[in-house]
Amino acid sequence: MSLTLKKRNKIWYIRGTAAGREFYKSTGATERKIAERIKVDFEKKAWERRLDGPGANLTMAQVFAYYLEEGKPDRFIEELVKHWGDDLVADITPDSIRKAGKKIYPHANEPTWNRQVIAPTQAAINLSAGMGWCNRISVKKYTENPKKKTPADLEWVLAFCDQAIKDELPHLAALCLFMFGTAARIGEACRLTWHDFDLTAAKATIQLYKPTPWIRIAHLPPDVVAALANIPSNRNPGDRVFGYAGRGSVRDPWNNVCKRAGIERLTPHCCRHGFATSMLHMGIDPKTVAERGGWKDAATVLRTYAHALKDETITDQLFRAKSVQPEIEEDLTNGNKRRK
Repeated sequence: MSLTLKKRNKIWYIRGTAAGREFYKSTGATERKIAERIKVDFEKKAWERRLDGPGANLTMAQVFAYYLEEGKPDRFIEELVKHWGDDLVADITPDSIRKAGKKIYPHANEPTWNRQVIAPTQAAINLSAGMGWCNRISVKKYTENPKKKTPADLEWVLAFCDQAIKDELPHLAALCLFMFGTAARIGEACRLTWHDFDLTAAKATIQLYKPTPWIRIAHLPPDVVAALANIPSNRNPGDRVFGYAGRGSVRDPWNNVCKRAGIERLTPHCCRHGFATSMLHMGIDPKTVAERGGWKDAATVLRTYAHALKDETITDQLFRAKSVQPEIEEDLTNGNKRRK
């Protein structure tokens, strides 16, 4: 079957087989004449690619351009384009992609190389492969051995905030409370402007980027609302609420407050970690924790944030409900049991 045009929701789509491959792709055109020209050009290029060989003239810059055109996440892509440039896809190997992680982010570790280099590069190439422009590629990810993170608890958060207030850093105190109370990531929190907040309704609109861009509305506990209200600001809608450009600018003042407060030096992400762990220890079910904290998968919450309680007497809780259960007494006279 050769390529044909099929109209769907006012848009013409290319469908069929060309150069031995099946295609189903939008032309983006609403007029049939324009769609016909796009189809002819598309089929011509498909045969040219077949004759030249998969990926013979395709560059990495083109691969990433198409990846973005298809509405895929743009996080990390800029650095990848800088690194690969006009290198031919045909010359790219799984090993070269693995090594690219260490070259682009020499001071990072395995999780970063996997997430910011291997995953998006492989996804972009394979998206083009789906169009018949190159061969698919499979890249082995680095083995991750993440360090165990200590979740921030309420006691730690309050100690941090008290010191931040003493240091005349109310915006930093508010940032800490906000992350602990909403499970926002540091990057997400730093991007927030006053336009994203409704203190009267105790709501914040948070733009998320993992795994794909989406928005969630977070409830603001009273303590968080109070801390936000105490930030000296003109409340201009476009101004950043916490005054930091990103995690890099938060690091030093954050660590300094930890040191002066005499508390363990936890990272800002430990506040998000603490949100999940504290909620789980309070008996909140994982699905609710995931929804309130911006995780799409409750299983991730359990796998990553469910820390076992160290108190071995926790099992005593099994018998705390004794008073509301029918008590059983044993009649020592006849050996029978009866309910009280």
